Amino acid sequence: MLEVLGLTAGAIAVYQAMLDHPAYGVDEIAAHCGLSPAGVHDHLDELGRLTLVRASTERPGQMRAVSPDIGLADMISAQEAELASRQAQLAASRAAVTRMVADRAKDRTTHGERLLGMDAIHGRLERMGHSATTEVLSSQPGNQHPEDLAASRLADTEALGRGITMRTLYQDATRNQPHVATYAHWLLSQGSEVRTAPTVPQRLVIVDRAQALVPIDPADNREGALYVTEPGILAALLDFFEQAWSTAVPLGAIRAEDSRTGLTPTERELLRLLGTGLTDDAAGQRLGISSRTVGRHMSSIMERLSASSRFEAGIKAAHHGWL
Repeated sequence: MLEVLGLTAGAIAVYQAMLDHPAYGVDEIAAHCGLSPAGVHDHLDELGRLTLVRASTERPGQMRAVSPDIGLADMISAQEAELASRQAQLAASRAAVTRMVADRAKDRTTHGERLLGMDAIHGRLERMGHSATTEVLSSQPGNQHPEDLAASRLADTEALGRGITMRTLYQDATRNQPHVATYAHWLLSQGSEVRTAPTVPQRLVIVDRAQALVPIDPADNREGALYVTEPGILAALLDFFEQAWSTAVPLGAIRAEDSRTGLTPTERELLRLLGTGLTDDAAGQRLGISSRTVGRHMSSIMERLSASSRFEAGIKAAHHGWL
């Protein structure tokens, strides 16, 4: 598990040996871990760069392990700060891409093709899938209509059968929507990569990094779509997708609560959305949950904060560093 913090397996073994046997020197650590002394020195250099070992004052020339509750906690805090920064960048990118797509949607001849109606959209998706040669990336926020999933299955089956790489983003809320969860697990069983996040970018499909389909109106993807091939727009959409992908978790993985706050990722994102002034309905739409579920989340948060009102909860959440 410590590999996600940037540690190699060998460095983890050396660090664990130093914690369990503080008196061990390099030779003893090497014998314990099945490494050469030179290999131990390499891993000590790695641990030193991560400030997980320091020079021993009792044994000159040797190193001591820094306690995990200090060294590893600092590393986790740094990664949490980096994640928060990426999420802020994603939010800014979401607004920029939405504006860019809306601007290009006004010009159907120079910058793309407007597709009106679901038949036209499904037809274009079929042609895009058939022409794919390397990869298909897609972001699917909110609930999915069963008929849309049925229309996608044949094209996805054909593309996957040709060895096309597929990466799909869903919202965490879709884990509780049986027909979407079933389809997502089917994609996973066919070799696709599927991840989820509390919020994901607007609906989009990108094929071979050369063509994309985005809704004309992000609030209603069934109104119509814009088919895009312009490199500048595609570069922005790709960056948008990759930022969201980097903060999502694989389907089937358990999203752990924040050990410091006790908040789930959905609760933390809900607090952020409500803190920007969104209503329960608007925040729920962004998260793919009902306003009633939003209310239940807020009641739970208020109880944990011992707050009698949302205003008080907001003040206490900010005071505790939850926002």
